[in-house]
Amino acid sequence: MENFSVAYVPIGVPTFHLESAQKEFDKSVELLSSLTEGVIAPDEMLLSIDKLNSFLDKINPDLIVLQNITFANSAYASEVLAKFSCPILLWTLREPVIDGGRLRLNSLTGAYSAANTIRAFREEPLQYVFGAPQEEKTRRTINAVIRAAKIKKQLQSLNIVSIGHTPQGFGFGRAMDTDMLKTFGARLTSIEARELINNAVSYSEDEVDEYLASASKSMVGLENTPEKNRRDFARLYKAYSDYVRQNNIGALSSRCWPDFFTAFGTPVCAVLALLNDLGVSASCEADTYGALTMYIGQQLTGKPTFFGDPVSLDEKENTITFWHCGTAACSLAREDTGAQVGVHCNRKIGPTLEFGCKPSDKATIFRIGKDKYNEFRIFICKGKILDKPKQFSGTSIVVETEHNAENVVISSVKDGWEPHFAIAYDDISAEVRALAEMLDIEVCEY
Repeated sequence: MENFSVAYVPIGVPTFHLESAQKEFDKSVELLSSLTEGVIAPDEMLLSIDKLNSFLDKINPDLIVLQNITFANSAYASEVLAKFSCPILLWTLREPVIDGGRLRLNSLTGAYSAANTIRAFREEPLQYVFGAPQEEKTRRTINAVIRAAKIKKQLQSLNIVSIGHTPQGFGFGRAMDTDMLKTFGARLTSIEARELINNAVSYSEDEVDEYLASASKSMVGLENTPEKNRRDFARLYKAYSDYVRQNNIGALSSRCWPDFFTAFGTPVCAVLALLNDLGVSASCEADTYGALTMYIGQQLTGKPTFFGDPVSLDEKENTITFWHCGTAACSLAREDTGAQVGVHCNRKIGPTLEFGCKPSDKATIFRIGKDKYNEFRIFICKGKILDKPKQFSGTSIVVETEHNAENVVISSVKDGWEPHFAIAYDDISAEVRALAEMLDIEVCEY
């Protein structure tokens, strides 16, 4: 990511065992530099307020890793907090030696001092890691926080568009531009679906040939769709692609039924699938918070996320099946079937996608939603995607949850979660949790 920087801020005092501290300093710089580019580290440990301020005056980071290289009183953390509003990860070092002799670092006491001050300054939960630089747990935690901070910065440059209104009874996905900007830093615009429909209608046959040819490479059996629907699909694909490119759109939510069946005669489902494969996170039923969730999942995994409804519970298999009418990215299709083309399960008009999704040993079900007080919250549930064929007409994915699936369903229904979820092809739970905490959003793990 361009211009993303992490500042390593090792604070302490010179009265502890500096030989031990220097070893931890060197190993810490090495670890951070292995996790991300753009690490800003001082030439030496910051063992006085003057040295700390001299370093802080030269940086403008997106994340601060504040480490007690030795004990330091709360004045050090106060200086950091007075100058920066970016996320802070507080890092406590493990005592390198316990031999009945001298306390080498006393990093943990310093952490209590710093944390007490940070919590007095800030409302959001504290990002924290305890451990030596060479410990795998330390690496995993720091890496997750860095990745979350990158997403937080990316959100500040995200343009997201809502194409059309949510259908009646689907208002849970409707977003306000002020909420989107205030909480996530993203810019939301809204247009009517008819604008893109009108654009699609205006294209000539020659203008959409390349879009039809491109789609045919990803979709299996598109040639079996009636000629008019196939051409109209290509027109929609061009209309959406042009709008996305011209307006630098990173995510979108689109109205789908009934307009694209009644007013245009061809569904938009397959267009959204192709956009997801192009890296533009696209949800249907105008679920804007669903699209935002998909964007986060796609950025963290580098792969499209599945978007759908929880439709089936199997207590014996400990699985939940998620499904939608046919909008899953073609790249998620099982290899034995590919991204097969069909017709919409209710309207019997195509093209839509028809396949079961490929398996994965790691997966995360998650969702940005709102509670009954209209406050944001994030749903997180870990599991794995099973090797299952298509479960229903449309696209489907079967997730074996880490915890009891029946309890997940019962608890999430009783807690009032929205009926759309994203499924990411990896365990990104730590990153999503850290991001939610940086944004001061409630985390709900199931």
